[in-house]
Amino acid sequence: MTEQHLYNYCLRMGDNALILSYRLSEWCSNAPMLEEDLALTNFALDLIGRAQAILKYASELQGGVKTEDDLAYRRGEREYYNHLITELPNGDFAQTMVRQLFISAFEFYFFTELQKSTNVTLSAIAAKTLKEVKYHLMHATDWVIRLGDGTAESHKRMQDAINYLWMFTGELFEMDLIDTVLIEKGVGVDLMLLQPKWHRHIQQVMYDATLLIPEEGFMQTGSRKGIHTEYLGHILSEMQYLQRTYPDAIW
Repeated sequence: MTEQHLYNYCLRMGDNALILSYRLSEWCSNAPMLEEDLALTNFALDLIGRAQAILKYASELQGGVKTEDDLAYRRGEREYYNHLITELPNGDFAQTMVRQLFISAFEFYFFTELQKSTNVTLSAIAAKTLKEVKYHLMHATDWVIRLGDGTAESHKRMQDAINYLWMFTGELFEMDLIDTVLIEKGVGVDLMLLQPKWHRHIQQVMYDATLLIPEEGFMQTGSRKGIHTEYLGHILSEMQYLQRTYPDAIW
């Protein structure tokens, strides 16, 4: 194992949290009710805290040449490795809740396993993160069931969201050389072992919500090579504006 493998592994986790936190923060003052406004904003804060912890560790692995802020705000689009599903527009509330269900269910199983990592820093981050993820998952599950088994309109919106987002879920379980090397050292998580657990979990929620999982088909991919949808560039242009305009500013 090289530090470069571990560094890239951290970038993936940090970028997932960072970009999803941005998307969820867009619900601030726009959610359908005050409680959800607060809930989704707090989810975004949980994720930005996670991103900071992971990117800070990534910075340390590189000798502190770049800070966690540099890694968050001074990389180009092709240097980000977040899952495509995290950068998609929020859509309506149904789409946001389905996205959160898919991601939080994956994160629940992922961080449960990462707690066992031989890397003490990643293990500690996973233990803290898991406490937050459990609530995120419970919250999203409740809403998916409530809306799926609700009115004809809410059911349709939920099913439409599932049909659209499903093609982005296969990427959650893709692995490459970085994963293989870290798994062999007891540091990383074998994503292939998580997929059946995740799938059973989603199936049960869909059953309770009277919703259907789409037939297996084409899955979107590319993030492990820094290839993204058109939406990430727009996110970065806004998220990085201040840091790029005043790169040496001190607050």
